[in-house]
Amino acid sequence: MLGLEPTTHYRESIDTPFPPILGRSGELDRLGVLVAGGRNGRGGALLIRGDPGIGKTALLDGATSAAQGVRVIRADGYEAESAMPYATLQRIGRPFAESLASIPPRQAAALRIAAGLDDGPPPDRYLVGLGMLSLLAAAGEVEPVVCVIDDAHLVDPESLEVLAFVARRLEAESIALLLGSRPDPRVDVVVAGMPVLHLGGLDALPAVELLNRSATSTIDPFLATQIAEETGGNPLALIDLAREFTARQLTASSVAQAPMPVGQRLETHYLREVEALPPGARVWLLVVAAESTGDPVLIGEAAARLGLAADAAADAERAGLASVRDAVVFRHPLVRAAVYNGMPDADRRRVHETLREVAADHGRADAAAWHAAAATLGTDEAVAHDLERVADAAGGRGGTASRARLLTRAAELTPEGPNRDARLLAAAEAAAAAGAAQLALDLLDRIDAERLDPVSLGRVLSLRTLLALFVADPAGIISGAAVMLRAADLFHGLVPELEQRTLVRAFELALTAEWAMEGTSLTELGHRLAAGAEVAGGPRAIALRALGAHILLPYEEAVPVMREAVTMLGESDDAQLLDLGHFGIALTMALWDERMCVELLERTAHAARDAGLLRDLDTTLWLLGLVELVRGDPAASARYIEQVRELRRAIGYDAEQVVNASYLAWAGAPTELIEQIAQAVLATGFAGAWTVAMTGLSIRAIAGGHYRDAFDRLQPMIDRPFVQVTYQQLPDYVEAGARSGKPAAVRAAADRLAGFAAASGTPWIRGVSERSIALLAPDDEAEPHYTAAIEHLGESTAPGELGRAHLVYGEWLRRSKRRREAREQLRLALGIFERVGAPAFADRARRELEATGERVARHAPGEADAAALTPQEATIARMAAEGQTNAEIGAALFISVNTVDYHLRKVFRKLEVTSRRQLSERFPGR
Repeated sequence: MLGLEPTTHYRESIDTPFPPILGRSGELDRLGVLVAGGRNGRGGALLIRGDPGIGKTALLDGATSAAQGVRVIRADGYEAESAMPYATLQRIGRPFAESLASIPPRQAAALRIAAGLDDGPPPDRYLVGLGMLSLLAAAGEVEPVVCVIDDAHLVDPESLEVLAFVARRLEAESIALLLGSRPDPRVDVVVAGMPVLHLGGLDALPAVELLNRSATSTIDPFLATQIAEETGGNPLALIDLAREFTARQLTASSVAQAPMPVGQRLETHYLREVEALPPGARVWLLVVAAESTGDPVLIGEAAARLGLAADAAADAERAGLASVRDAVVFRHPLVRAAVYNGMPDADRRRVHETLREVAADHGRADAAAWHAAAATLGTDEAVAHDLERVADAAGGRGGTASRARLLTRAAELTPEGPNRDARLLAAAEAAAAAGAAQLALDLLDRIDAERLDPVSLGRVLSLRTLLALFVADPAGIISGAAVMLRAADLFHGLVPELEQRTLVRAFELALTAEWAMEGTSLTELGHRLAAGAEVAGGPRAIALRALGAHILLPYEEAVPVMREAVTMLGESDDAQLLDLGHFGIALTMALWDERMCVELLERTAHAARDAGLLRDLDTTLWLLGLVELVRGDPAASARYIEQVRELRRAIGYDAEQVVNASYLAWAGAPTELIEQIAQAVLATGFAGAWTVAMTGLSIRAIAGGHYRDAFDRLQPMIDRPFVQVTYQQLPDYVEAGARSGKPAAVRAAADRLAGFAAASGTPWIRGVSERSIALLAPDDEAEPHYTAAIEHLGESTAPGELGRAHLVYGEWLRRSKRRREAREQLRLALGIFERVGAPAFADRARRELEATGERVARHAPGEADAAALTPQEATIARMAAEGQTNAEIGAALFISVNTVDYHLRKVFRKLEVTSRRQLSERFPGR
């Protein structure tokens, strides 16, 4: 870091009003409410966005100068720090170092590594975000805190992402976070979901008043109004135009209808003021502009080495262009722009070279490398090498975005050749890790693939394929498995671990594209996976052997090989489980071992949450939602979907785009809507997601008694089988065929399920196999199979399957005129369907019950209670009802303990309960 200290002060006054700022009373009131909320434990955040000179800095100063009874921390953005990871965050966090001991150890460790205080594995930026949220919340427990960050467009990307993450999670903490920024697309993307105050120009009356206050003589009202309109009410433009020109000159300018681009005109105005200064003062201003952070030590030493007089700053201060106190500050960023852009390029490079020497002498390698790059014209391998070392150091602290930026600049400084391509590839990989997919693709396009070695070419192919998922490139997705196989071939014999990792990814991409996969076949993939198992030992060898067996071997021969891999996953520690990925879902689903599938996913989610790996957590929660649908528990799926939404709100994604079409089918959404969603998904290459949606619609059709429709949906998917995906469709296919008069067509599917049951033997597969046999059996042979199905599924953790077993048995009993026994089974089925949130199956069970002569209520336990709560409140209420502590809930939802407590108090009040025991009665578990 550059060693800068944040501005920090504490205000005791409770009577001082906000200072008046002409025409900004409404904006000041909004900031006042936010600051007061932070003081009263109702924290929040706001981004103030405005053009140069519009007054955002003055507004921030005004809001915080009279902040009452709070501690104010200010840490503005600087260009020289913009490629130094967590530079701004370090300056914000330094005053709260005493609170580090009170936050979770892993979060504290991440903050220390990010700040460069400790060595360790690079922390994920979201773990740093969680740590910063915890640190600020802990500090707010001691005294209310207001954090102010102006010029956020100059803040390093890692700090900005963390600040945005914190801003989106502030709710019941004694923290207010204020950011000021010029309009900047990068900032807009990062702070998505954060409240924004768009600061426009002054209205006509206050603009005219400001113009007249600043002018040396009175300006005609009509002319003043016209000038206010031409400048867009920009306060700085009005003030400086009034000071620069006489009323007559302003009149002439207006009469001539000359355009007035505010930023350009002001910059030109400031440049004239700079040019009027003595040469020494101009060079001193250039040093300040090039250094950019206002560090008086660096500026002073550089000025001395350039031979400037000790009082070189005096003329600039007298002209009002800059001030020298604890830090050197320009009057306005446009002054810095005028100075820096207005000087000859040779002078700029000479000043940067001097600053490089000073920074190096002070042991600030990152600043030295930055200035060296700015001083270089053309290419310079030595400078590029130094910048690469700084980039690697940034990556070691978790600064992937800064690493990408630094490596990109290093590549620009590198002569054409292998080193340049290597740096571009490393920059692309860092950009992808930071979530900047388009930047990564642009960097890959600049690489000359013909001169790459095999390993580098394999890395390029792998990265392009993974980026296709980020940008939803259909061609890249459907050819992804084939491209990954080509990359694995390039790694063969050179990097065995990378070859095996790439082969596992090829299988995962095959599941994404499924039947739409191009460039390879499932059989070819299976043989390559099996061969890859032999190149090296270890967990991935076990995985590849199992995946190859899954694809190629008869089921009964594949089962023990797959079980070995699942056992390996179960015995892996959290770090290894995260590293191995999600291929275990395919194996556990193939083995019909839903219990182990959920266990592995829940462990992965816990490990990802603990490590702050929110992208991994997002994927894992999404997969848990899908698995719950396979188990027949849409209510549990909905809870995971809501957690995904909450997570995406935390990281700034559009939570409303979280749509699980299969869940919508279970929940009763219109068929046409689900088909439209499925077709849109298919158009992007995600054929696996299309299959999930179609399967959901077929199950909905079965629930509604539309068996022919279900059969017609399932038949094409059964005819193009795709390993375990098809396995899960077979029980529905059997029921649809049996109930639509096509028993012969589905008998082979029932036989196949029986083979699975014999080889795997889990309660789930034994239960659905017995149910399928019962549906096809003559009436005099069916009942033992129905009861066996219920017995086996009762031992499973698939509640929907158990409910369906009770349902079809109850229907069979009713048709057999055994109404009393039928009611018993149908009541059990209805209770399960209401509890798991399966309305179509619940309606079918009610109809059957009513057909036996029983009157049935139409509500589920907890249904009305959940309807009275917001989605977040309902999620927190269910988690509390399940026995989770506030700390566990907060960790799961990425909110503070204070926020959990705040929402629980609202839940208790809305539901009129006074204890968690009462809450658990309102939200019974599965």
